[in-house]
Amino acid sequence: MVKSYLRYEPATAFGVIASVDSNIIYDTSGKYLLAPALEKIGVWHVRQGVCAKNLTPSTQSRGPNIAVTSIAAVPSSSCLIASGHADGSIRIWDCERGTCETTLNGHKGATTVLRFNKTGSLLASGSKDNDIVLWDVIGEVGLFRLRGHRDQVTDLAFLDSGKKLVSASKDKFLRVWDLDTQHCTQIIGGHHSEIWSIDVDPGQRYLVTGSADSELRFYTVKHEITDGHSVSKTGQTVTDGKNSLDDNKWESLKLFGEINRQSKDRVATLRFNKSGNLLACQVAGKTVEIYRVLDEAESKRKAKRRVNRKKEKKSSKLIDATENENADHELKDDTQLIMVTVPDVFKLLQTIRATKKVCSISFSPITSKSSLATLALSLNNNLLEIYSIDSNSSTKTSAIELQGHRSDVRSVTLSSDSTLLMSTSHNSVKIWNPSTGSCLRTIDSGYGLCSLFVPGNKYAFIGTKNGNLEIIDVRSGVSVEVVKAHTSSVQSIVHTPDGGGFVTGSTDHDVKFWEYQTTQDAGQDSVHLTVSNVRTLPMNDDVIVVAVSPDGKHIAVALLDCTVKVYYMDTLKFFLTLYGHKLPVLCMDISSDGDLVVTGSADKNLKIWGLDFGDCHKSIFAHADSVTAVKFVRNTHYMFSVGKDRLVKYWDADKFELLLTLEGHHAEVWCVSISHRGDFLVTGSHDRSIRRWDRTEEPFFLEEEKEKRLEEMFEADLDNSLENRYLPQQEIPDEGAVAVAGKKTQETLTATDSIIEALDIAAEELKRIAENEEDKRRGKGAEFKSNIIMLGLSPSDYILRAVSKVHTNDLEQTLLALPFVDALKLLSYLKDWSSNLDKVELVCRIATVLLQLHHNQLIATTSSRPLLALLRDILHSRVKECKDTLGFNLAAMDHLKQLMASKSDAPFHDAKTKLLEIRSQQSKRVEARADTKSEKRRKKKQKKDDGHVWS
Repeated sequence: MVKSYLRYEPATAFGVIASVDSNIIYDTSGKYLLAPALEKIGVWHVRQGVCAKNLTPSTQSRGPNIAVTSIAAVPSSSCLIASGHADGSIRIWDCERGTCETTLNGHKGATTVLRFNKTGSLLASGSKDNDIVLWDVIGEVGLFRLRGHRDQVTDLAFLDSGKKLVSASKDKFLRVWDLDTQHCTQIIGGHHSEIWSIDVDPGQRYLVTGSADSELRFYTVKHEITDGHSVSKTGQTVTDGKNSLDDNKWESLKLFGEINRQSKDRVATLRFNKSGNLLACQVAGKTVEIYRVLDEAESKRKAKRRVNRKKEKKSSKLIDATENENADHELKDDTQLIMVTVPDVFKLLQTIRATKKVCSISFSPITSKSSLATLALSLNNNLLEIYSIDSNSSTKTSAIELQGHRSDVRSVTLSSDSTLLMSTSHNSVKIWNPSTGSCLRTIDSGYGLCSLFVPGNKYAFIGTKNGNLEIIDVRSGVSVEVVKAHTSSVQSIVHTPDGGGFVTGSTDHDVKFWEYQTTQDAGQDSVHLTVSNVRTLPMNDDVIVVAVSPDGKHIAVALLDCTVKVYYMDTLKFFLTLYGHKLPVLCMDISSDGDLVVTGSADKNLKIWGLDFGDCHKSIFAHADSVTAVKFVRNTHYMFSVGKDRLVKYWDADKFELLLTLEGHHAEVWCVSISHRGDFLVTGSHDRSIRRWDRTEEPFFLEEEKEKRLEEMFEADLDNSLENRYLPQQEIPDEGAVAVAGKKTQETLTATDSIIEALDIAAEELKRIAENEEDKRRGKGAEFKSNIIMLGLSPSDYILRAVSKVHTNDLEQTLLALPFVDALKLLSYLKDWSSNLDKVELVCRIATVLLQLHHNQLIATTSSRPLLALLRDILHSRVKECKDTLGFNLAAMDHLKQLMASKSDAPFHDAKTKLLEIRSQQSKRVEARADTKSEKRRKKKQKKDDGHVWS
């Protein structure tokens, strides 16, 4: 009988607060902060400092987890969130329900930037494949692809109520795109290095760009209006459409000026706050510069003061009267033509200095009364900080830090009953609940390289990089004692089978044996655990890992010289040497029955040895990089290995076969720990995540898994298939171009196959129906039995079902792969489907796409002409009916809205505007009162100081 195994699957991942690949962003309410957590998005409650929910992609595909690379929220009051991923896909999430609404595929490289327009109906995405794709969020389809940039697109901004789009790229150019005509209307140079970020203020007066240059560049935004004048929102008529040159009428951006930055690092992010009075410039370092943005009146006053100072300076230098008169004339002209410059509008307010490198920033849309703005920072050490910005200083109000380590997770250890998990890092130890992923304790420590729970799980030991053993009380979460165990780093710590002590191995060439003891501090009743060194086994090289056999008979020590020495535990006499690895052994474990030893090395191999004679049973090329940890499942010969290639692998040590490959980590995996019963395992990684993998009840067979792996390899090579490999590379035109938004994926190919299959089954069924009717006419016909595969549907409905299953975004690419013969068959069914009002939009899309694709063949095929003529008449009338229905419904809703508004005292649409008007009137009255009071005081004072003799 073929042996079956139980499958392990990813269960949960925790320990990541904010990963470095993507930006952070506030939701529209300002209560929650969205932070990337590798493949997930964490929704953090800012005030409480807890993770309210995680937006996690579905686990239907067993492929590798794809990291989030960009996040965007709809500016209007909506709960929609968009996330871009490393494979170029974009997911639209409902933040309230925590569900993924749709997945859009269009980019071939990682998505670098996402921007919604103001209403949230359009989404623009930029990618490492140099393309920009415009998406219809409501229709869930790609509209078109904009090509023109020669390098990665770094940032995007909508202009002119979403009619224009500005894109920045690492090719040092800005491009302005007209979204109606789908053309590039302006290309702006001037930067000497890659442009990393751009942003437009909410009033759309200025656009700011940042690069590795020492200055920020500012542009005034021109807006087209109906009388032919281009007006910038700074107040001046910039260009007259009749008198200007032809080139100028297409210009949307005009250079305003530059400001020198304080930092020498490149700009990473530029963002205006919601009110537009602050601009934050985050550099690729530890600082964020905050600039004050003055409004039109303030900036003009500042410019006027500057001109007046200039006037005073000039007049003080001039002595001659005639020269003075001339100067007055000149300066009168100057005051009439006061030119507002960049320093008049943008003024450096302050600089925020973080403790570590800043990865991303986000302004809160809600501002408290006591401060100008609230700014969130994500740092590269897995930390979120919230700053309150005042006019004079900025203060750190809170930080989200307890739920994750600041650096790599170097060791993970499960307690004997598998209810507690301990992880160590460079400066702290954390105790977790492995089932929920919640952090129970955080204890400051040295750089922990290995760890161990004492039997009873009340105490734990940490072996540190500086040679100390730290004793930790798990219940109280404090470090009880620090013992100087070794003169160099403690590399390995392992139980003795009798439970009375443990063994440590260090790079100081010593293996030490320790026993547990209890001690009582002077003047205290409490007793705590301590240890004493009972034996030392000196070695002739650095000890990397130590393992003790479960029967307590042997101890194996792996050394830096690539060998493993095996000794008798009781006498410490030499027994065996295991040699064969070409690089040092980094990990080792002995099976529960003491028969097998497995060693993992930096040479990427696993070697399985017999402990009786020290013979190598098998050498397996296991990982694509160093094997960092290996563990046997208790009471079996199954084992798990992890490596620097980010993979967790499940092996059968008796058959020497790979059973499963578990993908999930985004960086090197350092450690693994398996539960006592083997029902789950925990891994820790350089990406700061701790992942739990659970054993399921689903059995699998070895041969099936091998076939699956081959299929996955074939699917992964889809883009590099023979028909695509030798195609000429498409040249990108200088002035930009438009292309189809979609992308060929495995899903689109599967959908094409399912449509072709449905067409074939339906054709066969129609043939059977015709034959049955013919037989009935002859009097031979029996009762017709439909094909069970068709689920009781008619042939037309069965094909419609197959087509309706195709995702809206994938429809174009699916139809693109259909052969012409099948496309003709599909067109013949459109007439029947158009009678269904719900499917009119789908029918029109199919007809349009197929006509565009097969235009030449359809013209040449005479048999298709009657069909096309019929479709032309039917589709036009059906679309008109739909438009009329929608128009009627919209008019009815408008009428209802007006009725509700007339009945209500405060119409809901204009309530906010009215409230703001009332507030402004009230503040004016208060100011007027204050002015009259100060005027009265001034007059009173003047009366007193009039200078009368008797006064």
